[in-house]
Amino acid sequence: MRKITLNSDEKMSSKHTLKVCIIGAGSSGIAAAKVLKQHGVAFDCYEKGSAIGGNWRYQNDNGMSSAYLSLHINTSKSMMAYSDFPMPEAYPAFPHHSLILQYFEAYIDHFDIRKYIIFNTGVQEVKRNNDGTYTVITDQGNSETYKAVIVANGHHWNPRYPEPAFKGNFKGEILHSHYYKTPDVLNHKNVLVVGVGNSAVDIACEAARLHTGKVFISTRSGAYILPNYIYGIPFDTLAHPLVSYLPLFFQRIILNIALFLARGRQEAYGMPKPKRPILSEHPTNSQDLLNLVGRGKVNIKPNIAELLGEEVLFEDGTKEKIDIIVYCTGYKITFPFFKDSSFDGLKLEENNDLQLYQRVVHPEFDNLFFLGLVQPLGAIMPLAEVQSEWIAKLLTKEVKLPSKEAMQAAIQKERKKIKERYKDSPRHTIQVDFFPYKHLIQREIKRMKVKS
Repeated sequence: MRKITLNSDEKMSSKHTLKVCIIGAGSSGIAAAKVLKQHGVAFDCYEKGSAIGGNWRYQNDNGMSSAYLSLHINTSKSMMAYSDFPMPEAYPAFPHHSLILQYFEAYIDHFDIRKYIIFNTGVQEVKRNNDGTYTVITDQGNSETYKAVIVANGHHWNPRYPEPAFKGNFKGEILHSHYYKTPDVLNHKNVLVVGVGNSAVDIACEAARLHTGKVFISTRSGAYILPNYIYGIPFDTLAHPLVSYLPLFFQRIILNIALFLARGRQEAYGMPKPKRPILSEHPTNSQDLLNLVGRGKVNIKPNIAELLGEEVLFEDGTKEKIDIIVYCTGYKITFPFFKDSSFDGLKLEENNDLQLYQRVVHPEFDNLFFLGLVQPLGAIMPLAEVQSEWIAKLLTKEVKLPSKEAMQAAIQKERKKIKERYKDSPRHTIQVDFFPYKHLIQREIKRMKVKS
């Protein structure tokens, strides 16, 4: 087991000498590594694969990446970048995943954190000890005791299929979007994409551009389609922190006006408008979908009623011959290394309903942190970075946590807000508003600062 040693300019006083385990070297894990290094906190970062990048490394040998060959980011580069390391000016506004990976590689080299990452080493089990520390056992047979654990294993790698399964049987091919890599699997086939999130729309548009078969999207509740650009400007750069503090109905008015100016009514293209108001469902980003729907290259269908061998019956009574179904039905939040019964509250694959204080800390384990486990309208990376700052200051005792009772009360308050605003589904359990959440963590750091 390789040990972590701090350079002389990184050494801290004994009260700050902590050893921490980071699980995963994806976009969140490397942010944690960089921040902990800057705070003089000793750590081991375990990465199951042979390289960094997590979900953004196409065909990652850790087996957990859902990236497909054509994947581009849906948030613009300026909104996705870490605060102290902008993406290159030469990058397009919405870079390809290969450029994002190059950016991550440059990030860890710039901040000199590659040497702290232990590659080809997965965490097999985390055990909580009687003194509150953790024993981490790796798949290489090594074990180490840590004062804290930061979980950054991602939440887009364990496929979720429709539950309960659709009635009937299907004789064609079935594929989950997690396993989709290149469009050749769709060539000369009638394709049914189940779901209308970002991956679903990307795959449906890719299938439509093959011009070799019919393409359908099946959706129960629809989605609001956000363009990448408005008047040649990346749509998400128009978001202003002050707007996010307006009452929700004002935000909806502003966003609806912006969307109308950008692309008119989506119903005019043949894309049904969801019954729930905007910002009550996670929206979908696509510059292409509405045009392809308007041209009849992508057809929108309601929920599946029954699978009929080579055909699919939809709830509107229509039938279509389908060759392949691609399920873009999300993922299960999974922590396979929490096997001990003391972590039973963290086994939540059925509903994804992990209740954490400020989306980071479980009230029962004040030295167990969850990083990047949020679903914002925007990028996760800047939020994981500010979460890491909070965690680092908790570890160095610069700030403290509220009482267990106060954390539980805050969790229940937030849970109620989510249930009132969003549809009750596993997809919406970790929703946050980008700017308010970022400012929430920053305020938490100031509010709970320990007086010297």
